[in-house]
Amino acid sequence: MIGAVIGLLIGGFAGFLISPSPDISGYQEQIEQLEIQVTTFQDLDEELEDVITEYTTLENRFNELNSHLTSLQGEINEKENQITTLQDKISERDGKIEGLIIDYEETSECYDQLLTDYETILGAVPLQPEPPSTEVIKNEYTWLFEGRTWTLSVNIPESIYEYYAELERPPTEDYSIYVTHPFDDEYLRILIEKINFIAISRDYSESEKVNLVISFVQSLPYTSDSVTTPYDEYPRYPLETLVDGGGDCEDSSILVASLLYGMNYDVILLGLPGHMACGVYLQDGYGWHYTLNDREYYYLETTNEGWAIGDIPQDYEDESAYLYELTAVPILTQHWSASWIGEDLEISVTVSNLGTAIAQDIRVYAALDAGEDYVWNAVETESFDLEFGREITLDVIIEVPENEHTRLIIGVLDSEGYLIDKSYSEWFDT
Repeated sequence: MIGAVIGLLIGGFAGFLISPSPDISGYQEQIEQLEIQVTTFQDLDEELEDVITEYTTLENRFNELNSHLTSLQGEINEKENQITTLQDKISERDGKIEGLIIDYEETSECYDQLLTDYETILGAVPLQPEPPSTEVIKNEYTWLFEGRTWTLSVNIPESIYEYYAELERPPTEDYSIYVTHPFDDEYLRILIEKINFIAISRDYSESEKVNLVISFVQSLPYTSDSVTTPYDEYPRYPLETLVDGGGDCEDSSILVASLLYGMNYDVILLGLPGHMACGVYLQDGYGWHYTLNDREYYYLETTNEGWAIGDIPQDYEDESAYLYELTAVPILTQHWSASWIGEDLEISVTVSNLGTAIAQDIRVYAALDAGEDYVWNAVETESFDLEFGREITLDVIIEVPENEHTRLIIGVLDSEGYLIDKSYSEWFDT
C-alpha cells in the first residue's frame, strides 16, 4: 500500500516535470492596463473635485449676481415710478403753462390799454415845469434766440423820453449813474416781466436767461454818437436806447446792465480802452471773467449778435478794465457868477446833484488864489444835504485883498472836507 502511494507521487511529479509551463504574460498586460485605468480614474477624480469646487464657486457667484439683479430691478422699478410721477408733473405744469399763455393772450390787449393809461399818468416826472405830453411811443422788437423768433413791445410816454433826452449828462466815466437812475424803473420792469415770461415758458437756466437778455440787446442796431447826436460821446439812459432803437457800446451796456440789475443779478460795468461791456456774477457762469470782491464776473459783449456769456473779442483779451459797481452815488456839479459889492465880491453858487443818491453834509467853498497852494480869505457855507436831481443856489461874500494878482477858486466840499468839482475865474489884479 505504501509502495503504491509512493509510486503515484513519483509518477505525478515526473508528469509535472514533463508537462509544459502555463503562459501568464496575458495576465501581466491586463494588470498593467488595470493599473493605468486606476491611475486615470484617480486623475479624473481629482479633476472632478476641481470641477465641483469651481461649480460651487460659480453657483455662489450666480446667486450673488442674481440677488444684485433683483435689487437693481427693484431700483429700476422705483425709478420708473419716479419718472412716471415726474412725467405727470411735467404734463400738469405744461397744462398750467398753456393755461397761463392763453390767459396772457386774452388779457394782453386790456393790459396794454391799462398800461398806456398808467404810463401817461406816470409821465408827469419831477423837475419838469411844463405839462407833460400825453403821447405814447410804441416800440416793437423782434430778434432770434436759440432758433426761435421772439417779439416784445413796450409803450413809453413821450414826456419821460424827453425828460431823459434833455437831462444833463453827468461828468463822470462811471456810467452806473445811468443804470441806477430810478425814474425809468417802472417801464424797465414791464419789459423785464415779458423777458421773464419767455424764460419761464422755455424753462431756461440762469445762464440761458442772461444770454436771452444780451441777444435781445445785441439785436438793436449799433449807432455812433457822432451820427445820431450832436456829440462825440453821448451816453444814453436805457429808455433813450429803447426808443432810439440802438446805440453804441456804452448805450447797449447800460441797457443790458439795467435789465439784469432789475432781474436781481449782480452786475458790473466794464470800462475797456475805447470800449464798454458788462460783467455778471453767475453760479453756472463760464468763459472770460474778471474778479471783484472775491466774485467772478463773466464778460458780456453787448454789441453785434452771436456773443454769449464769457465770449470776449480778441482785441480786448489782454486789456485791463475798470470795474464799476452799480451803486447809487451823488454826483455834484456847480456853476457860479460873481459881482463887486464895494471892495468885496459877492458870489452866487448853484450846486446840482446829478447823481442818484443824496449828497449829505456838503458845503460851498470860495477863496482867492495866493499861489503855491495858498489861498486868501477862504469862506464856507453851513453844511447841507442835497437830494439827487435837485439843485440849490447859495450866496457868499469874500473879502478881496488889495494890490494882489489873484483869481477865484470855487468848489464844493464833501462830507470829509475834500474839495470836489473845483473851478477858477480868470486871473485879475485887485
